[in-house]
Amino acid sequence: MNAPWKAGGGARDAFAAFVCDDNTYDIVRSVCEDMGWAPEKVNKGGLRNAIQSLSVSASPNILLVDLSESGDPLNDINGLAEVCEPGTVVIAVGQINDVRLYRDLMVSGLHDYLLKPFSPDAMRDSITQAQTMLNAPKAEDDGAAHSHISTAIIGTRGGVGASTIATSLAWLLSDRIGRLTALLDLDVHFGTGALSLDLEPGRGLTDAIDNPSRIDGLFIERAMIKANDKLSLLSAEAPISNPIMTDGTAFFQLQEEFRGAFEATIIDLPRSMLINYPHLVHDVQVNVVVTELTLAAARDTIRLLAWLKSNAPQSRLILVANKVHSSALEISKKDFESSVEHKIDFIVPSDPKAAAQASKLGKPIVEAVRASKASSAIKGIADHLVGQAQELDQAEAEPVKGKKQKGASKSGFSFASLLPSKTKA
Repeated sequence: MNAPWKAGGGARDAFAAFVCDDNTYDIVRSVCEDMGWAPEKVNKGGLRNAIQSLSVSASPNILLVDLSESGDPLNDINGLAEVCEPGTVVIAVGQINDVRLYRDLMVSGLHDYLLKPFSPDAMRDSITQAQTMLNAPKAEDDGAAHSHISTAIIGTRGGVGASTIATSLAWLLSDRIGRLTALLDLDVHFGTGALSLDLEPGRGLTDAIDNPSRIDGLFIERAMIKANDKLSLLSAEAPISNPIMTDGTAFFQLQEEFRGAFEATIIDLPRSMLINYPHLVHDVQVNVVVTELTLAAARDTIRLLAWLKSNAPQSRLILVANKVHSSALEISKKDFESSVEHKIDFIVPSDPKAAAQASKLGKPIVEAVRASKASSAIKGIADHLVGQAQELDQAEAEPVKGKKQKGASKSGFSFASLLPSKTKA
C-alpha cells in the first residue's frame, strides 16, 4: 500500500535524498542549495533509511537514493517502490559499474543511475532531466495510441540485404501505415541506412556511444535525422580507424528513449554486434532474420536461430529468404527449411533492376519501385509486423488477471507504474 500524504494534504517536497558517504552527502547538499531546495532534505542512511522514512511520510517529487550499502539492490528497489507514491521520479547512485544492473534498474522504472564518484554537473543534469519529465504534458490516453513494437533485422551473412529490408520496413511503417517510427542503424562504420534514404548520417550515434549520460528526450530530438514526417534515423559513419569503445549502455538507453518517443523501432543489427552486446535483443519483440538460399547461409542461419532461442526466447521470429532467384538455386527452399528446422516465413524475389533504380534515386525499394515483386513481399512483412503490434495492443487492453505485467517487481509493483507518462514525439 502506498504511503499516506502528509497531514493537512500539503504539497509534496520538491526533493529528498538518502546517501551513504560524506563525499556524496556534500555534493548533493551543494546541488540542492543551488537548486533552491532545503539542504536538510539530504539525509544519511541510504536506501534502507529511505524505505523506512517514506513508509511514514509523503514521497517527494524527485527522490535520490544511494544503493552503495545494499546487498541486493534490485530487491531493495522493489521495497522502495512499495512505499513511493505515484509521480515520484527516482534517481539512484551506486558503486557497481555493470550494464546488466543498469538495465534491470531502468526496467524497474528508475529515471537514472549515476556511478560514484560523480560530479556536481552530472547530478544537476540528472535532476534537470527529472524536472523536465515532471513538467512535461501528459500524453492523452486516446484510442489512437499504440503499443511500441521493437524489431531487429539481422542478416545471417554480409550482403544478404538485411539493411535493404530494414530501411524498407521503417519507411513502410511510417509512410504507408502511419506509425511514428525510429530507424536505428547500428553498423557504426559501414551502415547504409542514411545512404538508402539520401540523408547525411550525422554524428548522433557516435555522440550517444561516447556520452551515454547525455541520452534523453532532448538528445534524441536533436540527434535524429528526419526522413519524413513520421520516420527518424539515428546512424553514423565513423572512421574505420576508430573502434567502438562502449560497454553497450548507450544502446540500451537509446532503446529505452525510443520506447517513449516512437510507436515502432526498427534496428538494423549487424550479427557481429550480438557477440559483444547480447543484451541488445533482450527487449526486442520481433527478430527478423534475413538469409539467402546458400549452403553458407544455411550454416549461419542454424547458428543464429540457436543463439536467438537461448538469448531472446521472449521474442517472435520471422525468417526471410531474400534475393531469391526463380531458378538456379544453390539450395531449394524445401532443403533449406529442412536443414535449419524452421519454416521460411517470407520470400523476397531477386529484383536487381528495382534495386538499382532505388539506389539511383536514394529511396527505399518499396518507395522507388512500389510495383516490384520485391516491394510486394516486403509489404507483406510490414503487414505482419503490424499484426504483431495489434496483438500487443489487445494484450495491454485486456490484461490477464492474476499475472504480473512485464516490468513488474517481484511484489507485482514497479516504479514504471509511478512515473508520469512520456509524451509522444
